[in-house]
Amino acid sequence: MVAGEVVKKLNNNSQFGLVPVGIVDDEVHDVGTPDLPWLGRFDDLDAIVKAQGIDRVIIAFTRASHEQLLESIRACRDAGVAIDVVPRLFEFLDGVRALDQVGGLPLLSIGAQKLTSASVAAKRALDVFGSLALLVLFGPAMIVAAIAIKLESRGPVFFRQPRAGRGNSSFALIKFRSMYMDAEERKEGIEALNEAGDGVMFKIRRDPRVTRVGRFIRRFSIDELPQLFNVLRGEMSLVGPRPLIFPETAALDENWHLRRLELRPGLTGPWQVYGRSQSPFQEMVRFDYQYVAGWSLARDIEILLATLPAVLSGRGAY
Repeated sequence: MVAGEVVKKLNNNSQFGLVPVGIVDDEVHDVGTPDLPWLGRFDDLDAIVKAQGIDRVIIAFTRASHEQLLESIRACRDAGVAIDVVPRLFEFLDGVRALDQVGGLPLLSIGAQKLTSASVAAKRALDVFGSLALLVLFGPAMIVAAIAIKLESRGPVFFRQPRAGRGNSSFALIKFRSMYMDAEERKEGIEALNEAGDGVMFKIRRDPRVTRVGRFIRRFSIDELPQLFNVLRGEMSLVGPRPLIFPETAALDENWHLRRLELRPGLTGPWQVYGRSQSPFQEMVRFDYQYVAGWSLARDIEILLATLPAVLSGRGAY
């Protein structure tokens, strides 16, 4: 249910200052989340807004009729309450280029995205010059991280792992090692602690296999910086879909999932900005699809600029 997704997003992004109070819907048996009550039906919305002191209503996908939704919007406007609407086709709205009108009817124009040779060259130029600049900028931090890793625990400074690249080709992703050397052997003993809950990814907020230095460099994504060398080699891009391990790629069981393989995986992407470790696998795949389907160089620059605040906040990183 989209309303449930909206609630999770608001709870995971407290910087918006929006606190969900409850859900209003006529489908009483189908609504609600474990921590959010059902407040009533659409006909009760006016009274609910007044009784609860509501100052914002978010209208998400629902089975309600067009007329019911209009009445709900009118009730909110009459009460001086702000309104947000989640479009019914929200998964496909990346790439919207214009708002046209045909006889007074507003239309969103979503053009077919095509990667021309010029756009591919521009993206690669951004990758090369951007990664070189970032290596110069973060070089001192990378040297300090390498020394700290070597001093804390035995083993190599770097961790290399096969990942699925463009067209599902294999490449060796480079990261700073953030776990003890026996991490893979210990994984079976802590399977029950997996918090991902999507049957695909393995995530534990306080993973005992992570070193103290590893916990710090993960929180601020310093462990990802060696991937700048992957970008320089043309195996990755600064911005792109999340680089998956092959068991995760095998879980992509629908045709539209494979669109994510049309571009090189990225050092950052919409999943890094909006979700990080809080995003379940299927949501991350949807982020990737939206990015690939609506790719533009301006979108890459926008994500790059949004990545630094997301990293510094440490939100969803573990």
